[in-house]
Amino acid sequence: MGLFTKKPMHLLLEEAGDSGKGLKRTLSAGALVALGVGAIIGAGLFVRTAAAAAQNAGPSVTIGFIVAAIGCALAGLCYAELSSSIPISGSAYTYTYATMGELMAWVIGWDLVLEYAVGAATVGIAWSEYLNKLLVEVLHISPIPYEWCHSPFQSHPDGTVNGIMNLPALFIVGVLSLLLIKGTSESAFVNGVIVITKVAIVILIIVLGWNFIHEANHHPYIPVATTYVDHAGISHNFGGFWGVIGAAGTVFFAFIGFDAVSTAAQETKNPKTAMPIGILGSLAVCTILYILFAHVLTGIAPVEFFRTKGGEASVVAAISEYMTGYDWLAKLVTVAILAGFSSVILVMLLGQSRVFYSMSKDGLLPKMFSDLHPKFKTPYKANLVILVIVGLFAAFIPGDVVGDMTSIGTLFAFMLVCIAVIILRKTDPDLPRQFKTPWVPLIPILGVAACGLMILGLGWTNWLRLFGWLALGFIIYFGYSKKHSHLKDK
Repeated sequence: MGLFTKKPMHLLLEEAGDSGKGLKRTLSAGALVALGVGAIIGAGLFVRTAAAAAQNAGPSVTIGFIVAAIGCALAGLCYAELSSSIPISGSAYTYTYATMGELMAWVIGWDLVLEYAVGAATVGIAWSEYLNKLLVEVLHISPIPYEWCHSPFQSHPDGTVNGIMNLPALFIVGVLSLLLIKGTSESAFVNGVIVITKVAIVILIIVLGWNFIHEANHHPYIPVATTYVDHAGISHNFGGFWGVIGAAGTVFFAFIGFDAVSTAAQETKNPKTAMPIGILGSLAVCTILYILFAHVLTGIAPVEFFRTKGGEASVVAAISEYMTGYDWLAKLVTVAILAGFSSVILVMLLGQSRVFYSMSKDGLLPKMFSDLHPKFKTPYKANLVILVIVGLFAAFIPGDVVGDMTSIGTLFAFMLVCIAVIILRKTDPDLPRQFKTPWVPLIPILGVAACGLMILGLGWTNWLRLFGWLALGFIIYFGYSKKHSHLKDK
């Protein structure tokens, strides 16, 4: 068997139709839209918006959101076609296996770990930080001691205390992993409640904040191109064309998650119609909210505010300082951020377990990753292993270590999905497609170009980390996966 042997389409479609022995089909189109919104609205909206305004684009961060949304929409159209044509777990991994062969499928499967597992751990660490904000600023009680909410590699700014273990981050990862084991429909219900809560608060900020917009803060809307050096000594393109592109790369993190909807294809009641609705619907809802939110936030406070007093709690600080009489809204935002982080972690853990499930079914990972719970029909062993991996990372590693690795891994996956649509149209022209990406190959090519442009803004250090991660993946593939692949017996 060669490295580029493709998984036959008839095998994929047999697995998709074998719902009696596989994952339980419980999700509707509405639940998928909620899953997508749950994954998307979180750290990105409340944290990255202010960062992009401060470092890259000022008020034109809204244009950055539009650029990022265009890239995601182009990839989303390709995801929608593939997920409705091949309604099986695994997302970009499965699509790549059918179009580019086993080695590239392994590369993208391993790459998706950066998006889902590493992303879930990173957001878990952020959840821990905001839990303390909730305890102190909303509930007015003592915070969790520093040593029990930070990793051993961190020390207090005054040098008196070292971190031991991030217990809150480990706690939230554990609770949500156990919820996923209980069942996808139960997880979707909890996620739906969270989504309603945080979307309502985002809309409140937009509606109430609109009256506090100062037009002076929006002029010039696209600042003159200069260079901004942040407090860490890192230079950023600010203003002009590259400032907007830099902002797009920064806020792209805010869109990560809509593709996780496609990993639940095998648990969807009517995937051929529900998957396109879930993917494109969640992306459309979030794009509208993001543009309006960014317009209001940059209108309330000037760019200099986000560079100085902002930090991670920029949104809360802006409301407290510039929206007189709305301190209660600032407290609600803290609650929304915690809820938002929770649902992001939930969907990322779901996506990771389903990718591992598919890779295990193909023999590229041990069989335990595809063992289903006899009662709940969920890949519980995969969830438990991921709980250990993500939990250890969240408990013992600082959140800033991974940087933009999640974004670069996701953009790489998006590019391969766009290419997969072009290849599949050539190799399987008669494959039933409930949803067809328009203007192929133009749309997929534009998707590759848009994602590639955003990758350019992520810096060479992230490329080095990606290459190092892929090198580790090749060791595992040639040491285990290639020998155990089920395709070698076909």
